[in-house]
Amino acid sequence: MILGMIGPWQILLILIFGIFGLILPIIALIDIVRHEFSGNNKIVWVLIVIFFNFLGSILYFIVGRNQRIK
Repeated sequence: MILGMIGPWQILLILIFGIFGLILPIIALIDIVRHEFSGNNKIVWVLIVIFFNFLGSILYFIVGRNQRIK
């Protein structure tokens, strides 16, 4: 019954946000694992991205990338 009320644009938006919501955390986790962080920052960022998927990934790319050891 509910699927009959969803149009093609809604399905497309759900797929785009679903894929984007899965790919962004994976990219963030790969970036975290590949780089070095001071102290326990690596573990903290992995947990943030795992538990707060989309929001945690965005937060990592805004704040966490600056905490990497160069």
